[in-house]
Amino acid sequence: MRRIADVFAGVGLLAALCVACGGEDSSASPAAGASSSGGGGGASSSGGGSSSGASSSGGGTSSGGSGSSSGGGSSSGSSGGSSGDGGSAGDAGSIGPAGNPNGSCTTGVPARGQPVDTSHPTTVVGTGTPASCTFAALQAAVTKGGIVTFDCGAPTTIGVTATLKVPTDRNTVLDGASKITLDGGGAVQILRFDSANFQANENGLTLQHIALVRGKATPTKAIPPAPAPCSQGWDDGEGGALYMRDGNLTVIDSIFQDNTAAPLGPDTGGGAIYVLGSKHGAMIVGSTFRGNSAANAGAVGGLFCELDVYNSLFTGNKAIGNGANSDDASKCSVINNGQHEVGSGGNGGAIYSDGASVNLTLCGNAILNDEAGAGAFGGGLFFTSNDMNGTLTIVDTTMTGNTGGHWTNAASGTVKDLGTAVGTNCKSITLTNSKLQGIP
Repeated sequence: MRRIADVFAGVGLLAALCVACGGEDSSASPAAGASSSGGGGGASSSGGGSSSGASSSGGGTSSGGSGSSSGGGSSSGSSGGSSGDGGSAGDAGSIGPAGNPNGSCTTGVPARGQPVDTSHPTTVVGTGTPASCTFAALQAAVTKGGIVTFDCGAPTTIGVTATLKVPTDRNTVLDGASKITLDGGGAVQILRFDSANFQANENGLTLQHIALVRGKATPTKAIPPAPAPCSQGWDDGEGGALYMRDGNLTVIDSIFQDNTAAPLGPDTGGGAIYVLGSKHGAMIVGSTFRGNSAANAGAVGGLFCELDVYNSLFTGNKAIGNGANSDDASKCSVINNGQHEVGSGGNGGAIYSDGASVNLTLCGNAILNDEAGAGAFGGGLFFTSNDMNGTLTIVDTTMTGNTGGHWTNAASGTVKDLGTAVGTNCKSITLTNSKLQGIP
């Protein structure tokens, strides 16, 4: 296992490289008449998407609130061991910086994306040493909710040995002050906010100045056996680091790395984060997603969840399913999830959004070298609005080096081609000051 100090040592190298390189339904596949091209079978309409170079732009975290600012807290700390047995804490190198190193959203970050003031915490985990920052103390703090901060005396990794259940009847904030890493050990999902309702809850979770690594969502609901090309894999297992249902999410100046979710299935995913049925959606600011993987949504997935991403970096994330997702009785006579499901995922190498009447905004981001699965779409971004009422806004953003099929279908407006990193059905597209692969 790599030390956490080593995990984040590549951030500076990545910045240099950036300078150099410059579902649930059949709506997941391109609509008739949409612009699409490339290779790969399994989905209705062809895929592909070779990459082309583009200089990077956008990035850097916003300031305000407690903790560090400007693209991630670069607090110093010793390098040291990974989390100990039984969820004990260990020293680790400082985490960060997070976010896109080569630019920012020129219009700024909304108020919701500013760090929460955590100067009067509900609970402080630890009493001044790494050894005092135990999993048991963390679990008790998260269960209580409110504002949670840490006093570990040095950058610290806390091994998470059981999924932390976030209360759904109050707001919770976890502020790691750029010194705390939560490590799932490649065995457990790290955080879960699971309300029984749908797009109704006013409460939510804020993660700021913290790292979540090696979380794993293990699926348990297998799709009933049926011959290919009927869908294979799983119906659950979303959100390797965080699964949220009926809650509102804010992520600021944080790092998500090497998290995994269900590897195969048309309707599952979210290697790092998966949000389902959110009333106010998810906002991600100045954060980094690297090396995460899942059937769909290699890094971040949302279903019926508005998604706004600012000044963030996505690199090396993979949607590892295949064949995308369509409803085709001529190819599969078996019913799963109320459909004749064909394909086993692979959409959205970095970012995935599905559902009706939700919008998606990208501003100041770098989306680099992410991968959609074989016969699937959107190496950088997969966004499909089931009722064609969702709008897509891309500003000050670079997408380059991403692979997978692609298509652009906008019901209105003048933007009809988003290049080779995007697959989308939407109402309209706003594209401003961005470099997207496949667009001269």
